[in-house]
Amino acid sequence: MKPILPIVLACFFANGTAAQTAEAIPEPELFVTMDEVDLNQFKWKNRPVVVFSDSADNPAFIEQMRLLEQRPDELVERDVVVITDTDPSVSSELRRKLRPRGFMLVLMGKDGAVKLRKPFPWDVREISRSIDKMPMRQREIREQKDRAIER
Repeated sequence: MKPILPIVLACFFANGTAAQTAEAIPEPELFVTMDEVDLNQFKWKNRPVVVFSDSADNPAFIEQMRLLEQRPDELVERDVVVITDTDPSVSSELRRKLRPRGFMLVLMGKDGAVKLRKPFPWDVREISRSIDKMPMRQREIREQKDRAIER
């Protein structure tokens, strides 16, 4: 937690050039595997959508990934990161916490809390609607509108 404080202070006191450089930091990838991430790195930054399956060959998993890959812009707009876990033999922290059985889609909020569980594939439109109903997302939408009015 302490290493973040200098970065936050630097952002407050940065001049225009430094601010432009900070904006060039790449966004996290949209699709990642469970072994590539620590769930805590997304807290208050992204909404994890975790897709569990017992195998990458599971038809429900294949369908879910196809649905997610069709509309990535809507997911990026809502700060979503898709985490896949297709290896039940590796007892990850997330598997212990969420206890999936076979295929399962889990939508988590930026606060790290589970907002939705589905035992079948869900379309991006349905996921987006669920996210847009969340209080934090409602606030983000209002802030975007306020910024647009100020310009």
